[in-house]
This record gives sequence, structure tokens and C-alpha cells, in this order.
Amino acid sequence: MTNKSSLLLLSISLCVLSACTTVPNQAPVIDRTTPMVTSPPARPPSPSEDAQKEREERGLYTVKKGDTLIRIALDHGQNYRDLVTWNNLTNPNDIKVDQVLRVQPPESVGGVQTVAVPQPGTTEVKPEPVPKKTGPRGEKRPWSEGALAELQRGDEGGAVNGAVKPPPARSERPAQAAAPAAAPAAPAAAAVQLSAEDRELSWAWPSEGRVIATFDEGKNKGIDIAGKAGQQVMAAGAGKVMYAGSGIRGYGNLVIVKHSNSLLSAYAHNRTILVKEGQSVNKGQMIAEMGDSDTDAVKLHFEIRQQGKPVDPSKFLPNR
Repeated sequence: MTNKSSLLLLSISLCVLSACTTVPNQAPVIDRTTPMVTSPPARPPSPSEDAQKEREERGLYTVKKGDTLIRIALDHGQNYRDLVTWNNLTNPNDIKVDQVLRVQPPESVGGVQTVAVPQPGTTEVKPEPVPKKTGPRGEKRPWSEGALAELQRGDEGGAVNGAVKPPPARSERPAQAAAPAAAPAAPAAAAVQLSAEDRELSWAWPSEGRVIATFDEGKNKGIDIAGKAGQQVMAAGAGKVMYAGSGIRGYGNLVIVKHSNSLLSAYAHNRTILVKEGQSVNKGQMIAEMGDSDTDAVKLHFEIRQQGKPVDPSKFLPNR
């Protein structure tokens, strides 16, 4: 009897001890607090962006990789000769990335229009007329939307303003042709109203031939006229040759004639250039021979620009 009591007491003691050592199964605690999400603060303009904007307001420009002086001048509607003078450059072909250039007339000049400035004796930027077709060279200026506008302002005080203006008797019909340039149907030409001087200009077709490409500001900034190698290329209006050479990539042997303070015409892909920079020309005067320089077929690419903006030449040229 004593043994049975001892066994029973031992069993009860073991059960109590095992119950005391059992780890309770606690329910998991989950933190359901929603974390606060904060949006990052708006990025303020970087110091470089602010500095560039301030420079532009002051008529300054910071040179970027791939820039050339002629392209910078074109994009700002200036003559590269003026940029050479304003920035005291000895070599227009030697500009550095991050170099700051003046692209507007100095404050001392104010709103006075400048005349063409002769190039420094140590620098020869103007290429001589090229007698043959040549492929693009490494030093040619890149194609850009403003690849001609830089030549439109440099000679504003020159002979074009008076001496070479066509007689009023010959300007009546071209004035009617130029008037639609300000109509809503031609947005590119409507951006700037034609001045009295521009309305007096008399225009003619620059060459005979079929128009194979019409004006499309997004794709073609002028018209293309098909023809034969050596065919006459004539000045579309009286004016002064502002550029004659092959220094702008994509245009080949190029002639640019300035007709007024705001209008110029360009003649690209010539085989031979027959005029020199600074020369006055009459409407219909032969200035080049048609060719295929920097293009894949013989043709004349013809542009008219108004204050540096390409406009539809058909708005100026007479019907034929």
C-alpha cells in the first residue's frame, strides 16, 4: 500500500513539473501602423541652369560640345565676324567647351545695327570659291536648324540697304507674291511682318527645272530644283553675297545673298561658285553652276530666310 502511494505521489509530482516547464504559445504581435510616406522635395534649378539663363539674358552663351562659331552665330541670328570682334577671338575655329561668348551686341552698341567686320589678318574663316565637288570634310560646320541665320545680320549697314535695292517700278508684282508670307496659312512666314523694304524686293526663280521637293519646315527648309550639272544658278533677287564657300556641312558649295535687314536667300550643292563674299549681285545674275556637292544628285537646294527663320520660297517667287 505504501509503494502504491509513493508511485502515485511521484506521478503527480512529474506532471506538475512538466506543466511548469512548458513554454506558453503566445499569439504573434503584428504592427499595423501605416508608415508615413513623404514625397521628395521638388528639385530646384541647378546653379548651372540658373547661370546659363542669366547669361542668355545678358546676351552671353556657354560653348557646348560639338559647337562651332558659325553654328553659334547662326543660332543667334548673328554674323560670325561680329562674334569674332565682340569676343576678341584671334582664331574663330578655336573655341573651348564652357567658354562664354557674347552673342549680342555689347551694351555700348545698344540697338545700333552693325556692319560687316573684316576678319583679323591672322584668321581666314571665309573659304575661297570651290571649283569642284568635294565630300564633307572633318572641319565643316555641323548641320543645324540655324545653319544659315548667322550670316543675315552682319552686313546690315552695307550697300544692300540702298544701292542694290531694285527699282520701285520692278517691285510691284513681287510685292504681291511676298504679301502671303504674313498670312496664317504660312506660319513660318507669318511670324514676322514684312517691312516696307522687304515688300519692295523683286524676286525671280533661281534656276530652271522641276521642283522635286517642296518646303516643309520640319524636313526641308526650302525647295529642291532638279537640273543638269553646270546649269545656271542665278540670284533670286538683288543683294550682297554674305557667304561663298563650303564650310557648312550638308549644304556643299553654298552661296548666301542678303537682300535686306531681314531677308536672305541660300543656294546649296553647287558645282562651282562664281561670286565672292562681299560682292553685290543683281536679280537674275549667274552666281554658281548647279552640282551635287554634299548630296546624292544634281540639284539646287534653295532657301529664303526671314530673320533667320526658314520660310516657304513659293510665297515669294513669282508663278511660272
